[in-house]
Amino acid sequence: MVAAEDRTQSAAQDGQPADALAARVALAQKLARTAGSKARRFFLRPEVLHPELKSSSQDLVSEADRTVETWLRAAIGRHFPQDGIVGEEEAATQGSSGYVWVVDPIDGTMPFLVGQPNWCVSIGLAHEGRPVGGAIYAPMLRELYWAMEGAGAYLNGRRLVMNPDWTLASTTIGFGATQKATPEEVGEFVEGLYREGGVLFRIGSGALMLAYVAANRIAGYYDPMLYCWDCWAGAALIREAGGEASFAGDLAHPGPIWAGNPRVHADLKRLSGA
Repeated sequence: MVAAEDRTQSAAQDGQPADALAARVALAQKLARTAGSKARRFFLRPEVLHPELKSSSQDLVSEADRTVETWLRAAIGRHFPQDGIVGEEEAATQGSSGYVWVVDPIDGTMPFLVGQPNWCVSIGLAHEGRPVGGAIYAPMLRELYWAMEGAGAYLNGRRLVMNPDWTLASTTIGFGATQKATPEEVGEFVEGLYREGGVLFRIGSGALMLAYVAANRIAGYYDPMLYCWDCWAGAALIREAGGEASFAGDLAHPGPIWAGNPRVHADLKRLSGA
């Protein structure tokens, strides 16, 4: 694994100290790994999960989500008590440093609950409201993704560079629409994608699909409604890998996201009517 502390020179932007960001990105990697190990222990003991419905039959929370997020918040607070934290399962906490941690203890709760390996821990970092780094760890796949503004994006220590020549038809396109999307808008996007030679890909974790874009495993990703904790770290990965990620939400409000190389990004926005 490439240590974030070794890549500080190019990270300072807009008055942001490079070592301050590097220390947080290094901690994000460590916390993602440890949180992933904690979640994995729950994954292997499904009888203790006690899932509950949130907004729909596809929107669930389990004991693992709650326990891991509580642990993450406490760990972040011990290291950086002046930072804010936004997470999926608990109320946001305000900070005074300009940094905000954006955490999803288990992104892909449905795959997690039914025994699929395609779930992850996502920890993003915001500075003055923009994505500046983060880490995504998929415990069952043993994959750690991380990125830092100005220092690149990495998968298990290997630098990620997105293919600039791919189109919608080069390989599959991630699509994250849940029951929050209407059947009409889902059908319209899928029909348009297939008319242009694209093929749909979905694994139930927005964070992991964004990481796959950065790693050239899929050509792009579109979701008509995501929260910041689903996409903050992934957006940083894609931007540092040379792609484009546009999130129309913010730290307090959900919104659509489009991601890919410049051409795919633009085509996904066009197909979605943006």
